[in-house]
Amino acid sequence: MSMTDQIEATNRGLARVWIEFESALIQVPVIARLTGGRLRLEEYRSLLRNLRQQVVEGGRWISRAASSFGPAHEDLRAMFITHAAAEHRDYRLLEQNYVAAGGTLEEIRSAPKNIGTEALSAFMYQAASQPDPVGLLGAMFIIESLGNRLAGPWADKLAAQLDLAPDALTFLRYHGENDVAHMAEFDHALTLAVGSGGEAASATIVRHAQIVARLYRLQLEELDNG
Repeated sequence: MSMTDQIEATNRGLARVWIEFESALIQVPVIARLTGGRLRLEEYRSLLRNLRQQVVEGGRWISRAASSFGPAHEDLRAMFITHAAAEHRDYRLLEQNYVAAGGTLEEIRSAPKNIGTEALSAFMYQAASQPDPVGLLGAMFIIESLGNRLAGPWADKLAAQLDLAPDALTFLRYHGENDVAHMAEFDHALTLAVGSGGEAASATIVRHAQIVARLYRLQLEELDNG
């Protein structure tokens, strides 16, 4: 199989994972209420509170992954470093949104990881610690696609349902606007990974996407269950 064919096969595999993930995601109670126009303000604060823990860890596991790439993957290492630098303070937006939605900094900062976030973080760090962890591109595909495809519409629905001020929605707005560029970077990273790793790299990228799709959904199913 040519490199072009292998990249196309990888993208098809990721597309299948995304379709399954999005179909399952809308059945998670908090997302079902959000998309159905029934989310309450306290539930939005709960969502922010629980997302913060995952976002805090995100910059850390991306940095860990960068340090695990060897000389043969220095371009991927550089891209992971850049990505970590761009996102490692995103949790501050969540804190600001939480306060703007009527919560306190103490509440959101002291909230423990729920059991789904514990599982997601554990997998991310384990994967990031492997030599040349190209599979984490699959994880990043799921997380960045959430921002690219769903964050903006979710923000619109929240603004309409809860009459929230703009400063209570900046996390979702930011990712809705900026993850388009991140997906372009992902496409380049995928070309690098599959170009050098072939079918094996493709398989591990899709496999990681499947695992992270399930664990991300789990953390939304287990809100405040710490």
